[in-house]
Order: sequence, then C-alpha cells, then structure tokens
Amino acid sequence: MAEDMQGIDTPTTAPINVPDKPALEGLEAALTRRWLDEGTYRFNPDTTREQVYSIDTPPPTASGSLHVGHMFSFTQTDVQARYMRMTGKNVFYPMGWDDNGLPTERRVQNYYGVRCDPAIPYNADYRPPAQPAKNQRDFDVVSRQNFIELCEELAVEDEKVFENLFQTLGLSVDWNLTYRTIDDTSRAVSQRAFLANLAAGDAYMAEAPTLWDVTFRTAVAQAELEDREVPGAYYRYPFFTEDGGKVFIETTRPELLAACAALVANPDDERYQPLFGKTVRSPLFDVELEVKAHPLAKADKGSGIAMVCTFGDLTDVTWWRELQLPTRAIMGRDGRIIADTPEWITTGAGKEAYAAIAGKTAFSAKEAVVELLDAAGLLDGEPKKITHPVNFFEKGDKPLEVVTSRQWYIRNGGRDEDRRERLISRGQEIDFHPSFMRSRYENWIAGLNGDWLVSRQRFFGVPIPVWYPLDAQGNPDYDNPILPSDDMLPVDPAADAAPGYGESQRDQPNGFTGDADVLDTWATSSLTPQIVGGWSRDEDLFGKVFPFDLRPQGHDIIRTWLFSSAVRADALQGTAPWKHAAISGWILDPDRKKMSKSKGNVVVPTDVLNEYGSDAVRYWAASARLGADTAYEIAQMKIGRRLAIKLLNASKFVLNLGATENSVVSGDLSVLTNQLDRALLAQLAEVVAQSTKAFDNYDYARALQLTETFFWQFTDDYVELIKDRAYGAAGEAEQASVLAALATTLDTLLRLFAPFLPFATEEVWSWWRAGSVHRAEWPAGVAVDGDTTMLATVGTALSGVRKAKSEAKVKQRTEVLSATITAPESLTVQLKAGLSDLKAASNAREITLVVGDGELSVTDVALAAPEEPAAV
Repeated sequence: MAEDMQGIDTPTTAPINVPDKPALEGLEAALTRRWLDEGTYRFNPDTTREQVYSIDTPPPTASGSLHVGHMFSFTQTDVQARYMRMTGKNVFYPMGWDDNGLPTERRVQNYYGVRCDPAIPYNADYRPPAQPAKNQRDFDVVSRQNFIELCEELAVEDEKVFENLFQTLGLSVDWNLTYRTIDDTSRAVSQRAFLANLAAGDAYMAEAPTLWDVTFRTAVAQAELEDREVPGAYYRYPFFTEDGGKVFIETTRPELLAACAALVANPDDERYQPLFGKTVRSPLFDVELEVKAHPLAKADKGSGIAMVCTFGDLTDVTWWRELQLPTRAIMGRDGRIIADTPEWITTGAGKEAYAAIAGKTAFSAKEAVVELLDAAGLLDGEPKKITHPVNFFEKGDKPLEVVTSRQWYIRNGGRDEDRRERLISRGQEIDFHPSFMRSRYENWIAGLNGDWLVSRQRFFGVPIPVWYPLDAQGNPDYDNPILPSDDMLPVDPAADAAPGYGESQRDQPNGFTGDADVLDTWATSSLTPQIVGGWSRDEDLFGKVFPFDLRPQGHDIIRTWLFSSAVRADALQGTAPWKHAAISGWILDPDRKKMSKSKGNVVVPTDVLNEYGSDAVRYWAASARLGADTAYEIAQMKIGRRLAIKLLNASKFVLNLGATENSVVSGDLSVLTNQLDRALLAQLAEVVAQSTKAFDNYDYARALQLTETFFWQFTDDYVELIKDRAYGAAGEAEQASVLAALATTLDTLLRLFAPFLPFATEEVWSWWRAGSVHRAEWPAGVAVDGDTTMLATVGTALSGVRKAKSEAKVKQRTEVLSATITAPESLTVQLKAGLSDLKAASNAREITLVVGDGELSVTDVALAAPEEPAAV
C-alpha cells in the first residue's frame, strides 16, 4: 500500500515523561494548536491518485445553529479518515460551508436589516445600519451583490463557531482546504456546470406546471416535498349532462371549480362508460368540458369520477399531460385567485360567480364557492370531514399550489428511461455502507415523475447565467439565450450587462433582459466534489482526488444531495462521483424522535463537550453503526470518558514499570519467554486483524468494540496477573518478557484507539514516543505463537478466587492457603502455563488443578486468618 507516513517514530528513542496526575482536561486546546502548527493532517498535493483517499465532506449550513447531530455524523467520518491516514493514505479531507440558500437569506435579512432586490445597482460603499429596523418594510433594499457580500461577511463569523466546534471535537480536517458554496469559486463552478449541461442538452427551459410555495414565492422541486397530514373535507356537487342529468363529483378543492378542464373516470367503471367522449357543464361557471377515461381514476374513491383542474395536485398534472387537456389556471403565484375573469368563462352568471372569488386566497375562495353552491341548492349533503396528506415545501408552512411558469430543468431520468437506467447503474458503481441504503437511491429514481427543476425565484443564490435578447416590441426571445464566456464567470445577469450590449440597453426594445432567477441550492451543493476537487481550475488536483473515495451523509438526503451529485457527475464526467457512500442515521431524543432544530429538541454540543470531553463524545458517536438511528445517551458518553481516563492511567502504570519504546517487539520475539505474555500478544494480533477488516468494511463501530473489549481484559486481568513479575519478583528474564508484552500492547492499543480517542492517545504517545500517533502506522500485530484464549481462562480463575474473598468479606490481599480449580483438560493446560502468575496475583500458597467436565469453577478456597488491626 502506498504510504504517506511523514514524521513518525523519529528519533528512535524518545525520553519518558509521564505526568504525576494525567488528566483529559485541557488536551483539546493544547493538541489542536499543536496539530495545526505541525500540519499533522495536511494533504500533500505532491502525490498520485493511488496514494490519495479523498472525502467529499458534507458542508454544514453555517447560518444554522449547532447541535449534536453535527458531532455524531462528522465523528463517524473522521474515525474512517484517521484510519486511512494511518494505513499510509494521503487523506484529502476538506471542509465546506453551505451558505447558499434560504437559511442564510433569512439570517442576513434579519441580522443586518436588509432586503435584496436584484434590480438595485451595486453600491461598493454600502454599509448596513448599526441597528436593523424593527419592521421588515423599513429594511434597507440592496443589490444582489451587496447582499452576497453581507452573507460572506456574516458567514465568516458563523463559520468560526463551527470551525472551533469541529476542531474541539478533533476532526482531522485539513483546514487549508475550505470553501463556501456562495463564494466566487463556487458560483463560477456552478454556472460553468450549468452551461456545460445546457450545451449538452442536459439543461433546458420549459413552461410547465410547477409546484409553487406561495409564501416564499418560488418553485419547488420534487426532492423538496414532504407530505403532512392536514384536516379537510369532501364536498359533493353535480355537473350537468346535455340532457339535464347530474354527474356528482366529490372534491376537497371546490375553490378550483373555475379551473376545471375535464371530468375523468376509470375506463373499466361501467357507471361512467356511457359518458366518455361526451360533454358536461360545470356548476356556477357554466363551462363546457369533456368526460374522459384514464386508468389513474379510482372507482372506489368518492363518487368514482373526478374533476381535473389545472392544477389541484400532481395527479391533475398527469391527467392534463396525458389527456392533452386545455390549461385553465386561475391560481396566481401569490396564492390568490387571479383577478381577471378567464376567457373560457363566457356567460353572465359564470362571470358573476367568478367575481365572487377573484383576488381571494385559496382558503377564502373555497368558502366563497361553497356558499355559492349552497345558495344554489347544489351541495349534496354535508361535507365529509377527513384528514389527508398534502404536499408542502419542506421549509414552508402553507400547502403547495401548482402553477404554470417558465422554469429551468436539468435532465435526471424522470422523463428518460435510458438515463434513468444509467443513473441506477451509477449507483451500482458506489459501495453503500450499509448496503441496504442503495435501495433508497434506486427507489427514489424509480419514483421520479419529472426532470429536476433547478430555477428558484429567490434573490439570494447563484444566478442563472443567461440573458435574453428583446425584439422590437421588448419581448424576450427565450429560444436564443445569450450566454457568457467562461472568463466572465461568475456573472449576475440582473446586474451585469449581456455580452455585446451596454447597460443602457437593459429591458429596452432590441436590447436585452437578464434572467432574474437563481439556481436551486442543491444545484450548487451537488457539485461539491467538483468545487473542492478543482474541476475546471486545477485539473491536476482533480485527477488526484476524483472520483472521490468517500461521500459521508445522512440517509434523509439520499434523494437530494446524493442523487443530484450522481446526476451532475454522470453528465459532466461520465462516472459516479465517489467509490463509497457512508450513510449516517439520525440522533433520537429520549422519546425516540429525531432531534432537529425545528422540533426544538436539540442539545447544544458545546455543553456536553465541556462536561465530558471530546473523546467521550466521539466514543458515543463511534459506537453507533452507519445507517443506525441512535439515541442521544449521556450514559454512553460517561462510559467513553471512563475509558479515556483508564487509558491514561493504565499507560502511566505500564510506563512507570520501565517499559520504553525499545521494549516494543517486532521481528525478534526471543524476549517473550512467558506463555501468558505470548498469549496476550497472539490475542492482540487477532484483534488487530479483525479491527482492520472491520475498518476496511466501514464498520468502525465493530473495530471500537473489539479494541475496547480487549483493553478491559488487558487492564482487568493481564495487568493484575503480571504485577509480581513486572516488579522483578520472578527474575530479570521474566521481567523483560512482561515489559516487552506491556510495551508492545500499549503501542498497539494507542494506534487502535487513535481514530476514536485522538486526544487521550496523542497525550500518552507524547509521554514516550516522538511525532504523532496519528501519523504512525496502523498496527500489523505481532506474529507470535501463543494461545489466544489463555488469558481469558486464567482471568476467569483469578475472578473466581477474588469472588471467594469478597464473599468471605476479607481484603483481596488476604492470603489463600489453598484452593481447587476444576475445568476441562484443555483449560487446565492453560491454567498450568499461567499458574505462577495466578498464584502471585491471588496471593495463594497452593492451587490444585483438577480435570473435570463443565465450566471452570473455583472451590474449596481456604483463607488465612484476617489481619488483626494494628495496636493503638
């Protein structure tokens, strides 16, 4: 394996410097400073692709508040990064800040008291007010470029808080490799990728039904939807056939009656088969429309026949498209019924009814239509109260509408079977950890019903880099957009003149107009490998890191970040963007509910870091396997803190016995004369092999479990068994053997624990070794001939003797006059080999070994008389 092991294990021998009172307190600040000063985690660009392990780190939203979820998932990535570094990999571990999007827009608006208007010219000398106005209508109105500058200014402060948290947590990030998703580089890369998609036919503009959030006044993509259960009601009323008959429909959206384009029923529904191809007239608005057949209509839902409005929901969109229905939109982008009477409403009564709903919100229009139906005696029975799922924007608080608008799309397989299959195959190029997460990726692709809508009607974001020429009447020519040259990027068409035009020609006949929209946040975040990897700017670096080795992320954004990144890499590079995807679970509160800022049940991470220490928090996070939702457990952190403290104290004991770097064995094993010592190292070699395999399979939690289990056996059993020999009671050869075993075990344990407990292990390493444990080689294990189960057997016997003393209520140092240990023959052989250590540790004169069936048992323990209290 290619290695990048700079600064390890030199000079050959380091002086021993063990503190009198080892402690965890203060380690984070001191060691973080040292790692930064020494460049411990710095990526070396003078490298080859084979040597590199590259990580597409998730850029957290820097405008958001910190919570324990950040510590949880980022720790899981870091332990893998540290392992790969110790195996010799040149780890490319960057950090980005996602400051592009609605959270940042809101924060900047409220913090500075400003509102963005792209039509406002840039003011290079602008400074926000010292105190923001109390009312938003009094906020300063600034240009998009001024707004972006304020965002970057505030983001710097927010990012310092995040950076400090992550450094305190011990993330082995190269802090020279940072970026922001709204900085000049990211905007240029995002626009360059969009233009490449456009040139290849992978991006296009279309006027089509679009999910729309009336609060944020922006289009919403399928991946940003969430269903919420809301109360509603079915209203039943008739349409009228040519012969005066009634066809009853039931709907939850009577306010869209004026937008009805057809009635639709299932082709197999015999009740309505005679009506297919015939016309009916709508109540109130008296509009003629056709009755159609479509298999999506459900005969057992409501009356079995539905009115198709343009548009009530996504099913209406499907019917409208597949049945080629007319577009009769009445809902405006502001969430109100449009004011002008539509051309398809021609009768006086119809126009009068429309006037009653014009300009009203969806809620008020519903009330008005119901009142009109009731007054006309058309409502059939009372409304049926229901609770049903309704589409919401994940950040919104009002149901989404479907409006017709001109938007930009990127092809993602939603309308292209070949592309869909290709993207599924891209997913098969990626090893998902855990593997079952792949199905979420594939299921999402299978459920797509359209291409990726990437334009957003927001002020802040990466501008769509397009202008449109205007004809003599001032109408834009959308079919022949004006595009920037590459050296112009990043551009803002709302502020920058189109190539070949002057600013005075903006929005003038025969001039130009800029596209006012911005790209979806995910359209830029989907390019994090390209942004941080140097695509289109540093192709040498890009070739060394791409495709990235690892994408770590949460399972809830497989449909957004992971999938959109795969779409972009497929189109731009013709490959999957990474080799592995490590999918973290959620953090759950004590009620087993997901912790989130919106739920108000998050825990501030600085509190637990201050109370328990970073190694303890990392222990909790690393104990959870990838993909597993994990409870927030203080108890687990307490265990982690106890482990870190025990590591300090056990290391102090070993080193104070006289173990040194020179005591560590590798090739020549002749010093290991005692079978228990050889058994210990043989067992440790198995732990190393199994931990290495676990890490290679991205099962770091298994590696931690194996190492921790061995560590406690080492401290609780082995260290107690060998104390007599370690102090020289059995002679120099026996002492040298035990010191070699102790030093080798400590050396190996520090390396095994280093990814999980970086502060405690680095502290101990500095007591007796040069350099950093985090630049040391991953242990290989000592190839020693030893019985890997011997320590457990002797340890069980020691526990049996101690239990007898505890039950007799005497001190553990009380002498054992005699005892009998009965065990199967294979175990008595092990006990015989370790008998001298067992007798010394239990202070026993005589221990008789008896071969017998069943489990090992300690019986007939005869104890010396208790010591008399000293005379006063």
